[in-house]
Amino acid sequence: MKSNSGKFVAYYRVSTARQGKSGLGLEAQRAAVMVYLNGGDWQIVEEHTEVESGRNSNRPALERALAAARLHRASLVVSKVDRLTRSVAFLSRLLEAGVDIRFADLPQIEGATGRFLLHQMVAVAELEASMISTRVKAALQAAKARGKKLGGYRGAVPTAHMRAQSTRVVREWADARAADVLPTIRTLKAGGAVSLRSIADGLNARSIPTARGRGKWSAIQVSRILERA
Repeated sequence: MKSNSGKFVAYYRVSTARQGKSGLGLEAQRAAVMVYLNGGDWQIVEEHTEVESGRNSNRPALERALAAARLHRASLVVSKVDRLTRSVAFLSRLLEAGVDIRFADLPQIEGATGRFLLHQMVAVAELEASMISTRVKAALQAAKARGKKLGGYRGAVPTAHMRAQSTRVVREWADARAADVLPTIRTLKAGGAVSLRSIADGLNARSIPTARGRGKWSAIQVSRILERA
């Protein structure tokens, strides 16, 4: 097994409160994660534990773990695939979370391959969408055969609507990034960091990447985050 490097956020799940209090199951999951990391230059920046049935898709601890992974530009690591969920719909949401997910029981699965695995696990849902698409295409072909003109010029000149959509996507991404950083800023404020400069120093001390992942936090960048609060 290769050794890993980089930042990781660990997520553990047990099904009952008794398991959570006694540590039953948690110790085995932590051990599996340690074996997976197998030395190397790595750092677990946060750990999150969920006490919840695998059938329940309401996972506040997992949401916090995903937010932490985005915040730190870290990978989410779990001991086993079934510690996440067996729900196809829930796995679809994970694909949209923008986080690299690692599985200790499948060490060869990571990066693009890991996303491929998740894609396969949502194949049933995608099959239904594909069937709908096939029916739509058949209907369009039938309309074309009847002489109905379909579509029109699809040049590369962006319309006002396209520009507005692009602006909206950028704004939503910035809002999502601010939402991930704000809890840490609040913690720094509670600890006595009052000025923008001291907050920026606190973010840098915690090795939290900037929005572009390059350089250090500045007072201006902190101000822009707070404006979105």
